[in-house]
Amino acid sequence: MKGLYAGTFSIAAYDVAAGCAGIAISTRMPAIGSLAVHVHADSGAVATQALINPLLGADGLELLRTHSAEATLHELIASDPGADARQVAVVDRHGRAAAHTGSETHPWRGHRVGPGYAVAGNMLVDARTVDAMAERFEATAGEPLHERLLAALEAGQRAGGDRRGKQSAALHVNTGAPHPHLDLRVDDHPEPVAELRRIHEVAKRELLPFVAALPTRENPLGGFEELLG
Repeated sequence: MKGLYAGTFSIAAYDVAAGCAGIAISTRMPAIGSLAVHVHADSGAVATQALINPLLGADGLELLRTHSAEATLHELIASDPGADARQVAVVDRHGRAAAHTGSETHPWRGHRVGPGYAVAGNMLVDARTVDAMAERFEATAGEPLHERLLAALEAGQRAGGDRRGKQSAALHVNTGAPHPHLDLRVDDHPEPVAELRRIHEVAKRELLPFVAALPTRENPLGGFEELLG
C-alpha cells in the first residue's frame, strides 16, 4: 500500500486576533488541495494526510464547533479503524493545536505543535522539514496568516520536503465567510511551492482587493463602487 500514501508536509493554523484559519500543504501527488484541506474560521482547520481520509476533515470541522483541538482529534482517531495509517493536524478557533501521526505512516514522519499551529509530515527527507516550518511560522508572527503559511511551506521545501519529489501544493484561508478568503492550488507542477508563491503574488495584487469588496451579510452590495473608483 506504500504507493497509495500521500507523502506530505503541511501546516494548519489559526490567527485568533484576525479570526481566520488556514492550511498550506505540498506533496508528490496531484491535487492535494482537493482532499487534504479542511478550513473554516467558525471552527478551525484540519489537515488529513498519509493514507488520506477526507471524512476526518469534514467531521473534524463539525466537532471543532463545540470541542477543543485535542478533544476533536481524540474523537476522530477513536472513530477511525485506519487511524494507524493516518496523519492529522488540528487547530481550533482559540489557537489550540493537536496532531496525530499513526505508527503505520512512512518515515520520516512526525509533527510539531505550537501556539496557533500544527505542522505535520510523512515520507519526508528528515525531521528538518517540520522543524523549519515551525520555526518560520513562529518567526513571522504579526504578518497576515496567508503570508505566514506560505513562508512556512517554503521553509519546509527548502529543508527537504517529500523525499519522493514534488508535484502539488495548496494554500487555503477562510475568514468566516461561506466562501474562501484565499484558495490557491497548484495541482501538477515540477516546482509546486515556487509556483504557489507566484500565484500568491498575483492574487495579492489582483484577487484579494476584489475579495475584500465582495458582498457580506452586513453589506449586501459590497464595496465594488469604491474598488472600481
